[in-house]
Amino acid sequence: MILAFSLFLITLLFVIIQPRGIQIGTSAIIGAAFALLLGVVSFADVLVVTNIVWDATLAFIGIIILSLVLDEIGFFEWCAIWMARFSKGNGHVMFVYSLLLGSIISAFFANDGAVLILTPILLAKMRILKLEPKTIVAFLLAGGFISDSASLPFIFSNLTNIVTANYFHIGFSTYLGTMLIPYIVSTFVSIAVLWLFLRKDIPLHVNVELLKHPDDVLKSKPLFHLAWFFIAALMGSYFVGEQYHIPISFIALGGALLFLAIAAYFKAAKPWLTIKTAPWQVVWFSIGLYIVVYGLKNAGLTTYLTHILNELNAQGNTIAIVGTGFIAAILSALMNNMPSVMIMDIALHDIPNSALAYANIIGCNLGPKMTPFGSLATLLWLHVMAKKGVKISFWEYSKFGLIVTPPILLIVLLSLV
Repeated sequence: MILAFSLFLITLLFVIIQPRGIQIGTSAIIGAAFALLLGVVSFADVLVVTNIVWDATLAFIGIIILSLVLDEIGFFEWCAIWMARFSKGNGHVMFVYSLLLGSIISAFFANDGAVLILTPILLAKMRILKLEPKTIVAFLLAGGFISDSASLPFIFSNLTNIVTANYFHIGFSTYLGTMLIPYIVSTFVSIAVLWLFLRKDIPLHVNVELLKHPDDVLKSKPLFHLAWFFIAALMGSYFVGEQYHIPISFIALGGALLFLAIAAYFKAAKPWLTIKTAPWQVVWFSIGLYIVVYGLKNAGLTTYLTHILNELNAQGNTIAIVGTGFIAAILSALMNNMPSVMIMDIALHDIPNSALAYANIIGCNLGPKMTPFGSLATLLWLHVMAKKGVKISFWEYSKFGLIVTPPILLIVLLSLV
């Protein structure tokens, strides 16, 4: 246990700090290699892990590629400008609309897609609007939070969703039917709590006339109009694919590559550059880190967790769901949500309560917001903002996350009950 846990901590530390520019996937694969060499996992375990995560990671890559192409043609910038215009210059209405937009983008294009694409767009627009630094930080903090808290409704909305749904063989429509209400609750409760916490930094009036007309940012209007129909068709494909047991990655990645080819035909995207830009390191990160986590399972950590979760389950459904969600949230805040969701999935495997798998997802999607290193999306968000000249300290972020997250998490878990 000491060897497995030490190896996990060192790997996670390398993932978070990224010394000498070593990327997250590289660190995870190195950790996995040491786990194999030291006997913490076997080669058979590596095959088991790869079988578990391949579909999830390729689906995630597909969602990001589609997001990058849509971003390239101006799709998200068009949405952001219309959002600002609909607010009619009211700063508080703009704050609510920006979070609603972030919620929708997170749901349909994954939390990391929302962070990678929407954050730079919002930041650029807020600088054009000449907003004060404290206002920009307020909007970005709220946007970063909603990217994770709203990543609940679809299997593809978060990598944690895909991993858990695949692990427990949850179908697309079953998952959506269960998580739709928690998603709606999470979105509106998040907006309410974030507004209460940040309202003093939001201006009463914003001069939205400084922004371009939305249509002026589109690279190809015919392709833009086609994109709406394509997204609708892709969503329908997920429901059809479930009936024929088609892996979600075949639809997500296949659809993304098809739209990339269409965009290339319209000369609105460069296929090779888009594919190269996609976060392929996430593939190695998922496989490598899961192998390291599997070493903790072999060492008996998940057995202890299973005992605790069984005790909670014996206390009734409400206590079991809330308890499971908060355990997942605390683990995610302390050691990142990807290893946490994996550990919890394994621990929940033999507990006869399917609701706990969903509670685990909610905890692992919202819990990471308590610390800057809780999720890959938050690490990406901080990296994107630092590159744009906006820096938020560890303590500033943690204070915000620790105050805002627990009440929202509790209400969302109760909505699952």
